Amino acid sequence: MGRRKLKEADLLKHEVKTRVNGKTFARLQDLLKNQPNKDVSTLVRDILNNRRIKLVTYDQSLDIVMEELSALRSEIRAIGINVNQIARVFNTYPELKKKEFYAKIAFNEYLSLNGKIDRVLELVTKLSKRWLSE
Repeated sequence: MGRRKLKEADLLKHEVKTRVNGKTFARLQDLLKNQPNKDVSTLVRDILNNRRIKLVTYDQSLDIVMEELSALRSEIRAIGINVNQIARVFNTYPELKKKEFYAKIAFNEYLSLNGKIDRVLELVTKLSKRWLSE
């Protein structure tokens, strides 16, 4: 399958060569570290044409935090499902004793959420201090 033909005005026919000092080249290399799938010539072309340069940053230190948040989300979801199932059973029994029994079970499940929600809030607070501070 061939390449799509470009308009005559869009063809890159003129070659421009230049030299830069070490400091400028190092700055270009730093920009390239944060730009996937680009090379120096594409970066310089984007700069010359006043195109927006998109920098991609990735913080590996957040991997552990994101895994913990994901695990907490799964645990909280599972507890919520348990509470809903207990509530369904609770509503099927007309006897007061059985309702009290299932209400106690549901309340204990609800209490187990407190520690997990506190941990989520603690993680989110740390993240907000790190990313939202100016």
